[in-house]
Amino acid sequence: MKDQEMLEAAFEQFNTVSSQLIDAYRQLEVQVNVLNAQLDEANNQLRKQRDENAELAERLGMLLEALPAGVVELSPDGVVVAQNPAAQSLLDGEHVGQGWAAVVGLWEHAELDGTYILPYPGGERRLALQYQDLPASGGRIVLLHDVSRLHHLTVELAHQQKLAAMGGMAASLAHQLRTPLATAMLYTANLKQEGLRPEDRARFVDKSLARMKALEGLIQNMLGFVRGQTSALEVLDVDVLVEDVAAVLSPQCHERGMIWDCHKQLPSAITVMADRKALQGALVNLLENAMHFSPEGGRIGLLVSLQDNQVHFRVEDDGIGLGGADPARLFEPFFTTRPGGTGLGLSIVKKVADELSGNVTGGDRPQGGAFFELSLPCLGGEVAHD
Repeated sequence: MKDQEMLEAAFEQFNTVSSQLIDAYRQLEVQVNVLNAQLDEANNQLRKQRDENAELAERLGMLLEALPAGVVELSPDGVVVAQNPAAQSLLDGEHVGQGWAAVVGLWEHAELDGTYILPYPGGERRLALQYQDLPASGGRIVLLHDVSRLHHLTVELAHQQKLAAMGGMAASLAHQLRTPLATAMLYTANLKQEGLRPEDRARFVDKSLARMKALEGLIQNMLGFVRGQTSALEVLDVDVLVEDVAAVLSPQCHERGMIWDCHKQLPSAITVMADRKALQGALVNLLENAMHFSPEGGRIGLLVSLQDNQVHFRVEDDGIGLGGADPARLFEPFFTTRPGGTGLGLSIVKKVADELSGNVTGGDRPQGGAFFELSLPCLGGEVAHD
């Protein structure tokens, strides 16, 4: 009886375990079905993405084939991996497997615009290079742009602009020369009159000579502007230079009833490297320009100071100011706001400043009148001690 009970209990336990195994198997089947469905969905997504990538690769391949710009792919160590047909045409051959640095090293680099010059049958080709990193692979993409036509057009435009500028300068110069020349011819023609009194003859001669000197001055200014003024650079003492300029301008101011106001705010022995004649002429030009625009009794000021290792020559007047003129245009050749002016004085001043590594600016003063300031690098000096 006892064995029968044990057998029934074991059989009952077996049935329970079997039932649990069946339930677990059914749950496993459900999970497998779910996983199979998810796997099918993932496979469908992968196939869809694969097809899209293939389509994208096909489009990119067609785009690279048709792209007029050259495209070169470089490996992380700078070796050419691939290049499109445009690159093959621009580079005149296949360069896959070659080091890009060696390829570029055969070209001439134009420092002015950063382009590269390649020899080409019947001429040369200019390429502009643009690099783009590929972070995923560590390589780079090189874009090649043929700028030969653009460079040619730029050169042609510069040539045409130069010709136009030369034509404008020639026309302006002819206009500037015509008036004093016509006046000189008129005075000279008067010398042919019969019975001309000696004093009248002398007056006509003086006026003719004055017009001829004006012509000579205009031509000298023009030549000075074209070929530059600075030639023999030397170390100049600023105090001595200012005294020389004052010796020229002070009598002129006195003769015209103007006030000559010159101040130097400098330590001792301040010097600049310059062409004495050119720099003195530039300062005289600025001061005479100020005199032409100032009324009788007006003040002509020259302030010389040292700031940030630059010597500043500031010229001031009590005239009408710039009258709305653009300060930048004042230094253009033949641009003038003064009747009878040649428009070359300020241009020569700017040319001298540029050649001496300096600068010149101009503008209106708040209290009226105009100012022009010429600044040059200072070579050195000592601060005065009491």
